[in-house]
Amino acid sequence: MADNLTLSSSPVPSIVLNSGHKMPIMGLGTWQMVSKDGEDIVFKALDSALKSGYRMFDTASAYKNEEDIGKSLKILLPKYGLKRSDIFITSKLAPYDQGLDTAYSACLRSIENIGYEYLDLYLIHWPGAAQLKREDPVNLTRRKESWKALEKLLREGRVKSIGVSNYTVKHLEEMKTYSTVLPAVNQVEYHPYLNQKTLLKYCKDNNIAMQAYSSLGIGKLVHDSVFVDIGKKYGKTSAQVLYRWAIEHDVAILPKSTNSSHIEQNMEIFAFTLSPEDMITLDNMDKNTHFCWNPNEVA
Repeated sequence: MADNLTLSSSPVPSIVLNSGHKMPIMGLGTWQMVSKDGEDIVFKALDSALKSGYRMFDTASAYKNEEDIGKSLKILLPKYGLKRSDIFITSKLAPYDQGLDTAYSACLRSIENIGYEYLDLYLIHWPGAAQLKREDPVNLTRRKESWKALEKLLREGRVKSIGVSNYTVKHLEEMKTYSTVLPAVNQVEYHPYLNQKTLLKYCKDNNIAMQAYSSLGIGKLVHDSVFVDIGKKYGKTSAQVLYRWAIEHDVAILPKSTNSSHIEQNMEIFAFTLSPEDMITLDNMDKNTHFCWNPNEVA
């Protein structure tokens, strides 16, 4: 599934989405990455990421950093001899913007905030709508309306690819009853404690790329002795082992860091592979543990 990325000097492989567009298999997550107290955290993180070879940046309207990301890229791309077509930008529709007209307008706002003419990928952030209980069947109506808005944005060329986040097999199967385009990506929590085997198989069978967030279990997994010990065998950190495990399953990843050393270290995951025995060990660690949000109860 992975392919070499040829549009830039990045060593990060890419995957070909069902839209026909290439997406780097690793990008920079920017949740909670907000500049404050006079320190331009976003600019520094993007600078380190571009220098290290990152070419994908994942944001969302709910992150409140779209403008900072756009302004930073306008300065940094020329610094590294890059142009807009060399990078991949993702943003997401917030639950409070779900609905046909509101979703369409929200995407245009995100495009304006970032300051470029299009997004490479736009996702529905959550299968439920704001101010609705999880079991409320109106969630389905809002999802359907939002997806129709995304399909319109795709037809108009405002976005290159469209997808979803936190969708279960039930939500994806349901989409087949109202969609004309299947999601290019499903971004979900994914790590050895939550390996989502059924969802991953479904996505692969339906040509939907799965993309992981919280690969480190919000930082709690890096101290697990299993990951630490496996890392020592390869001269790698437990975090690098966790990221590599996802890559071995053809799952794209979004490491989130503002630490330049960690950003550089993440690039090293493409310099080694895990043995079949270690992959089996990691594959058998599932505990169905959600460190973030559990979408299974959303109607």
